[in-house]
Amino acid sequence: MKREINGELLNVPEHVAVIMDGNGRWAKKRFLPRNYGHAEGAKALEAICENCDKLGIKHLTVYAFSTENWKRSVEEVTGIMNLFRKYLVDSIERSNNANMKVNLIGKREGLPEDIVQKMNDLERATANNTGLQFHIAINYGGRDEIVRATKKILNDAADGKVKAGDIDEKLFADYLDTKGVPDPDLLIRTSGEERTSNFLPWQLAYSEFYFTDTLWPDFDMDCLVEAVRYYNKRERRFGDAK
Repeated sequence: MKREINGELLNVPEHVAVIMDGNGRWAKKRFLPRNYGHAEGAKALEAICENCDKLGIKHLTVYAFSTENWKRSVEEVTGIMNLFRKYLVDSIERSNNANMKVNLIGKREGLPEDIVQKMNDLERATANNTGLQFHIAINYGGRDEIVRATKKILNDAADGKVKAGDIDEKLFADYLDTKGVPDPDLLIRTSGEERTSNFLPWQLAYSEFYFTDTLWPDFDMDCLVEAVRYYNKRERRFGDAK
């Protein structure tokens, strides 16, 4: 979709995925606790939802907590879980005011029961909203998602619901957490790291990647527009020989 941004006509990606990296380093630079950085990162997340909506982006998927993040210190993980508790509750009113639909992806087993309940409440409360489709990956790992999808297919095959000949890319995608969601056009990763870190390995097959040194709490509208501008410079190819 073409849209005029700051006097410039740009093609806006339909779906943007973000690895929100650098909260801890942002806090360390300011001699603050890591969890303070995560709190500031949550504020940046609220802002990017508003900014994506303003730009006309239809889907936003963010990597909030990976299956590997459990290896961090007990203090940091506890702080992140407490932040989730508050964020998930506060998001109901904020999302409904913005007509934003929220979808939580990842493995719910292993998460505290009260957080899973809050995730369910948020999804139900925003299910009928028609604005930005906001997907939050919590306790998510791309390889884990693929393994879980494979197990579901095998279970359905055992029940006679699926035959080997039925299995193709489309069917497999329907067993992923992102069923019905278009693959990301653009992946953004902040803080200078240049890897996908087990985030959406199936879905990112043909996405454009944008890496920036900006730490996540500092990622604002200007940074988002710069990422979109970079996206416009790319010649998108899907395996063809242009």
